Amino acid sequence: MTAHEVSWELDGITMYGTLVRPDGAGPFPAVVLVAGSGPTDRDWCSPLLAGSNGSGRLLADALAEAGIASLRYDKRASGPHAAENVPQLIGKLSMQSHLDELVAAVATLAAQEYVDASRIVGLGNSEGTLHVLHYAITPQDVAFAGLVLAAPPGRPPRDILLAQLALQATQLPNGDELMDLVRAATDRYEAGRPMEADPQLPEQVRMVLASFETPANLPLARELWSEAATRSLSEVKIPTLVLIGAHDLQVDLHADGEPLQAAAAGMPNISFAFPPNANHVLKHETRTAAEVIATPGNGYNADGTRLDPEALQTILSWFRTAVSGSRRS
Repeated sequence: MTAHEVSWELDGITMYGTLVRPDGAGPFPAVVLVAGSGPTDRDWCSPLLAGSNGSGRLLADALAEAGIASLRYDKRASGPHAAENVPQLIGKLSMQSHLDELVAAVATLAAQEYVDASRIVGLGNSEGTLHVLHYAITPQDVAFAGLVLAAPPGRPPRDILLAQLALQATQLPNGDELMDLVRAATDRYEAGRPMEADPQLPEQVRMVLASFETPANLPLARELWSEAATRSLSEVKIPTLVLIGAHDLQVDLHADGEPLQAAAAGMPNISFAFPPNANHVLKHETRTAAEVIATPGNGYNADGTRLDPEALQTILSWFRTAVSGSRRS
């Protein structure tokens, strides 16, 4: 395989990504990889998490070995150019701005001479699943041939946030009291007021809550607050694979998976997989939840971590069945 950086302009800002081309002449089916929330970069690494062994890069390499090209990209507010871009994006980050980034990335991928533009799949992780869903259900010059939704939120991020903080609170002696303070803050936010997080809350929790009010994150944060993938999933007409790992601490295979399955009831184009040892970023995980929480950055991108073999095989098998053998004219 070969990999090289590519760039393109969007609204006066240069975006950067990595194209990976399998060996051979092509044209190849292809995947655009869409990272999760916050400053997560094209490799699915984040300055908020230790380690540089990101699942995005590992997925791109595995796809190339299977004969599938890919493009992964830095959102304008992530990656090495984030600091220079963010001042230009204050007040402009929204669900639409993320969709605009994805549209531009797909156009770049489709323009490669070795890519079969009729067989491009959107693969999103976490918040990224919402963006590929929005792309799929709106008219586009380059239509997706399929979707892979890795850890899609079946509940609104508000509910997922509360569940995550509640899990962390179980490790604290006064966890119940702290969660009452968290809920009071989120209730104020829900009502359109400032969160005004109580000073008694741990600094890390106050920082998480404050991130929803940071000017650089608005209006996106408020748009995301009550959105769930169930709303868009029921409108999808193309082959779609939903993956939620049993070791995912951010998205739950029951609390999120069951609403998603209900939304997709009677839709034969949508399939589900719940790999028992996959975590939120499709890495192989055997530690307990308490051990993961106690590890800085959850150990997601530590050296030596690897993609969960069952999750990867599920994606490749689905791809061969749903996309690779179905070239459209």
